Amino acid sequence: MTDHAHDLAALREATDRLLGAIGKLDDAALSEPSRLPGWSRGHVIAHLSRNADALANVLRGLPMYADSETRDRDIERDAPRSHAAQLADLTATAARFVEAAAEPADWSRTVTLRNGVTDSASRVPFRRRGEVELHHVDLGVGYELEDLPDEFTAREIDFLAERFAGHPEVVPVSLADDTGRVWTTGGGAEGGPVAVRGTAPELLGWLSGRRDGSALTVEGGTLPALPPL
Repeated sequence: MTDHAHDLAALREATDRLLGAIGKLDDAALSEPSRLPGWSRGHVIAHLSRNADALANVLRGLPMYADSETRDRDIERDAPRSHAAQLADLTATAARFVEAAAEPADWSRTVTLRNGVTDSASRVPFRRRGEVELHHVDLGVGYELEDLPDEFTAREIDFLAERFAGHPEVVPVSLADDTGRVWTTGGGAEGGPVAVRGTAPELLGWLSGRRDGSALTVEGGTLPALPPL
């Protein structure tokens, strides 16, 4: 069961870590490549700002983005801005999202996200936390998957395992970390089952497309290629 107060508090902490890290950068650092192909650090930060407003839209019953082209165009527009402008924008938009998420509401209601994806409103704050935590890693400023709170890592693996469950391109996969936690995913493609073992950060890295899985142990076949998120 989702603990709304916990999720908001954890999101605030993650956002504070992110803003603190960005605050130590400068204009030159924002123009340098991030770990995401084709995106500078400025692109990542611009995306985080626009995503905060987009998820606030979702909570208020509005379209997440006008359309995919507008989303992409807004990121390209905002990516070259100065460090001061980027930091101010992200600080403001992050606060606006938390304000929207703190309003009294029926958190059991279904909301519509990008590309027609639906989810419970109660899970939107954790979705935002996922954006904040993983894109903090993508900035390449010394915050790694191993630095993520363990509770977040386990929940994000839950989230991604659920997302790939039954996917027509993914064979049945069982996941286990080095503490004995287990997950299942895939199952829509013929083959398997494949057993994948490793540390929780390495499992998360593979599931989220941020690591190639070479540090994982695989039994019953080869490591499946996961479709883009």
